Amino acid sequence: MDVCRHLKNTKEAKPTTPNGCEECLKTGDDWVHLRLCLTCGHVGCCDSSKNKHTTKHFKKTKHPVIKSFEPGESWKFCYVDKIGVN
Repeated sequence: MDVCRHLKNTKEAKPTTPNGCEECLKTGDDWVHLRLCLTCGHVGCCDSSKNKHTTKHFKKTKHPVIKSFEPGESWKFCYVDKIGVN
């Protein structure tokens, strides 16, 4: 199993916008799936969404680990190590 050195610095961050992608809610746009930043709680849309706000959030903030914000999903991903993490 791959090891992510960033996972230990994350927390179960409280979602800043629990009803959807922060940026898409502001602009009235749509998203496909949601992701939660485990550093600050930013909720963004996935890369299957046209705006890819979660990836844009990582590029701007360098917050490394996200998790799915979809019901029934619990996977996490580290942008820096480019691996799924537990």
